[in-house]
Amino acid sequence: MRSLKYHSLLIFLFILVPVATGYAQDARLNFERLDAFESRARDVVEVNIDGKLLDLAKRVSAKSNDENAKKAAQAISGLKGIYVRVYRFENENEYNIADVDALRSQLNAPGWEKLANVRSKKNNQKVDVYTMFSGDIMSGVAVVISEAKSVALVNMIGPIDIELLTELSGKLNIPKIDIEKEKDTSKPNH
Repeated sequence: MRSLKYHSLLIFLFILVPVATGYAQDARLNFERLDAFESRARDVVEVNIDGKLLDLAKRVSAKSNDENAKKAAQAISGLKGIYVRVYRFENENEYNIADVDALRSQLNAPGWEKLANVRSKKNNQKVDVYTMFSGDIMSGVAVVISEAKSVALVNMIGPIDIELLTELSGKLNIPKIDIEKEKDTSKPNH
């Protein structure tokens, strides 16, 4: 009898653990497959901002006298990490697109939602933007851009206040985000 309870418990754990880890998925991408690009790329940019460095950046921007800098600090206050990789190559087809597609396949995992994708035959450009939500809170963003001579990836982990970032668009070197807002119909048109 004891053996049956023990086996039942083991079976339950083998079922429960993968389900629990699926729900607790982290928004951090695994960039290891792209390490081989470094030796072939003409230019490489690698940015890893997390832990104490990210905490320092949050504290410094929060103490700024500039209201926009304070808003930016508020928008990223919950971030746990920002990771960027950029590889630029001298010639076309110097990297294996299958390696980039393997990274994109990580974004097909449960929890990730495709926000946008752009495909252009000019320079063989592919842009994919994904978000991950925990309930109603955005817990991660991933952007993958590949072109004939370059690959760029951005992975932000943690809650991000998109509305606040939209308000800051066009300021603090944040690109202008044009979101059409509902027109106020209470004012007469002149």
